[in-house]
Amino acid sequence: MHNYDVYAEKINKVLHRIKTRNTFYFESMKYPSEVKSYEDFTRLQFMTKDILRNGYPFSYMCADSADVMRFHMSSGTTGTPVINPMTRADIDQWSDISERCFKSSGVTRDDIVQITPSFGLFNGGFGFHYGAEKLGAMIVPIGAGRTMLQLKFMEDIGTTCLCAIASYPLRLMELAADSNFDFRARTKLRVGIFGAEVWTDAMRKRIERTMGIDSFDIIGMTETGGVGMGIDCKEHSGIHVWDDHYFVEIINPETGEVLPDGEEGEMVVTTLTREGLPLLRYRTRDVTKVLSRGKCGCGLTTLKIARLKGRNDDMLKIKGVNFYPSQIESLLMEFPELSTEYRIILEETKGKGDITLKIEKAEAVSKDLKDRILTTLYDFLGFHVNLELVEKGSIERKEGKAQRVEDRRK
Repeated sequence: MHNYDVYAEKINKVLHRIKTRNTFYFESMKYPSEVKSYEDFTRLQFMTKDILRNGYPFSYMCADSADVMRFHMSSGTTGTPVINPMTRADIDQWSDISERCFKSSGVTRDDIVQITPSFGLFNGGFGFHYGAEKLGAMIVPIGAGRTMLQLKFMEDIGTTCLCAIASYPLRLMELAADSNFDFRARTKLRVGIFGAEVWTDAMRKRIERTMGIDSFDIIGMTETGGVGMGIDCKEHSGIHVWDDHYFVEIINPETGEVLPDGEEGEMVVTTLTREGLPLLRYRTRDVTKVLSRGKCGCGLTTLKIARLKGRNDDMLKIKGVNFYPSQIESLLMEFPELSTEYRIILEETKGKGDITLKIEKAEAVSKDLKDRILTTLYDFLGFHVNLELVEKGSIERKEGKAQRVEDRRK
């Protein structure tokens, strides 16, 4: 387990900041003036996204308006947004952890970094920009979309590092295939840093094989200060969390009980150095587990967690079986005849839950492909699914994060 004493002083500083900067925040959460032990800390009320939403826009801000330089907003498309106001110190902290992520992935000031997430209320573009800028690397701040121009810049400017939401490389690969664009022959790409979505090791292998890169999974969210809270290293054995800035717990999502290292549960994050929106015990809904607290093969000695499996609210329950979309993806990506585009369609048949999997074909398929896929899925789920193999381009592509699940249940 963690050594709470290492974090106690910073946690009490967070409490002090909330108490002295925002009486409403302090009193509504019923915080004590000080926590003297980890047992005291675990009695603190969890902060949640719903609480922050109810405080829209700035009910939980712990900085003077004159000191706020900018804010970013959670990327959810529905409901009241969560806004994170940022001071100069917050932006400097963000730059620092983002730079660390670049260094952990082997990026140096000699690299050319192409940033494809948007520059706006979504935090991704700025987070990558600050880190690359602090590193001293050349930046191609192209932002989202314009996929053909993305490919052109990669080739003409000599991009070596690609930053993106995790599903965007799939779109790049698709257009590259249609244009006979060979990443290995026509670009100098060597590193990809991808996040904002759950993506599996099987998907990673496809991306790396096609693009000729080493890819890294980066985590972070608007509420905790943006992309860069952690990243996997060249060992690819888990996500390193910058634990001088973030205190992480894993809890049972049903009971709130803190789980021992190695047990899977929901990640809870306390921000130790954020000013504009300090958070104590924020429930992320992300499912993971603590892998180690010792020295990694890469040399880092930070907390290491498993790659995110999904969110609590992503879990599907069909015919009594619980599973995550990412687990289905891992199975599908083992079939080279299949594209990376698929939909998990949830329906009701005669009042009972049912699943249709719609998957695009990547190439000509063998006669027994459908049977092999169905057998693989049955072995995992324990029940039969409806399977539709469709032609490439049949599934609608949308800007932003990939839509993998379509719920048609009433």
